[in-house]
Amino acid sequence: MGRRKVKMDIIHPHAAGIDIGSRSHYVAIGQTDSEVKEFGVFAEDNEVLAKWLKQHNVKTVAMESTGTYWQNLYLVLQEKGFEVILANGKFTKNIKGRKTDVQDCQWIQKLHTLGLLTGSFLPDDQTEQLRTYCRQRTAWLNQGAAVIQKMQKFLRLLNLRLDVAVTDIAGLTGLKIIDAICKGITDPKELSKLVHRNCKKSPQEIARALNCNHRQDLLFGLKQEYETYKFIRVKIEECDNHIKIFIDQHFNQNPELKELEAPKKIYKKRNKNAPKNMDLNQISYQYFGGVDLMTIEGVSDRTVIALMSELGPQGFKKFPTYKHFTSWLRLAPNNKISGGKKLSRRVGKGSNNVKIALRRAANVIGNLKDSHLGQFFRRIAYRKGRVAAITATARKLVVIIWKMVVEKVPYNPPEPYLFRDQKRSKMLKELKKKINKLNISPMELGLNISNLE
Repeated sequence: MGRRKVKMDIIHPHAAGIDIGSRSHYVAIGQTDSEVKEFGVFAEDNEVLAKWLKQHNVKTVAMESTGTYWQNLYLVLQEKGFEVILANGKFTKNIKGRKTDVQDCQWIQKLHTLGLLTGSFLPDDQTEQLRTYCRQRTAWLNQGAAVIQKMQKFLRLLNLRLDVAVTDIAGLTGLKIIDAICKGITDPKELSKLVHRNCKKSPQEIARALNCNHRQDLLFGLKQEYETYKFIRVKIEECDNHIKIFIDQHFNQNPELKELEAPKKIYKKRNKNAPKNMDLNQISYQYFGGVDLMTIEGVSDRTVIALMSELGPQGFKKFPTYKHFTSWLRLAPNNKISGGKKLSRRVGKGSNNVKIALRRAANVIGNLKDSHLGQFFRRIAYRKGRVAAITATARKLVVIIWKMVVEKVPYNPPEPYLFRDQKRSKMLKELKKKINKLNISPMELGLNISNLE
């Protein structure tokens, strides 16, 4: 019996495939060696590559996402009017056998011609610029966390147990004491006078923890780490200023957004690492066109800024349904079925900044007592453990946020979460009602009637 060929429909007849490299790019417009050409990676080489594709009537191009080497070429090809698809590397792997750059670009061209490649998610230009600022800020925050750990190590070796005396050595009290130590003040009584009024421990208890052994090498190391920490805080403030300027420019270009006003969230706690020069409750409400994401319990400034910088308002709309969105975030079960039997339902591996932010928000929700999402978290945690509950709650958050942004469905839980002041107000109303019902005088209870009005 002779060999048979399986015919497949050609979806993109004028397609090219590019194998991205750090030193050169291989471009294929067909399956013969004469239809493959190598180009450099400089700006003028990208222009020549685009011109060569135009000469051969190429309309669409597929390339593999390799590090950051693809970005400049991607922008050039888009500016020249090509339809560019950025494919995930795991979908462009060739079959086993010899592997060369020429074969790789031909394989990508073949897959794209047959319509077997799908493009990766890419944000719009505005979101990409905001993402650069926010990711740089996150990088500085991570470096700052590492420096704090080094300062804590030097303090411990100096017998200064500041980590036991205060909750956070990078807080108001901790930084004042470290600054004084770096200036040469090591007397425990003098250092204990720097305690902030909100500190739970007394100055006497803190003085007991601050008996220094005066090793000069360790004091030198502590001083250098403290100076590094101050430098990092300056860089974080610069990032915050650039983020604020960029967002203001966006609102100036869209004046209708500036008229929107979000309800104040006086009960939401602000993390010390949140931007100090911005009201992200108001900014996110305007940025997403009147969608109040901060009404969701557990969602904080960090969650909102991750959604703004990684997706943006238009990024959500690139996913047809919330199921596509949860699948892209690797928060949906990856069902594997063979022979009618489910082999696995594990959540797929993979992560990004949005997933990390949502999982952190889910972890916060797990500590809330009276919230609807908190009850959902505890039901899952009771059956499958806390790790599974964080993933399940993060997925639930994804569905809620997608519907709020895309379908404009407001968040309306069956049991709204009440913060401390709201609980107090509710209990006070109930107490008034009971007093009136039983016809009891507040004076009989020893209460001042002015406090109940």
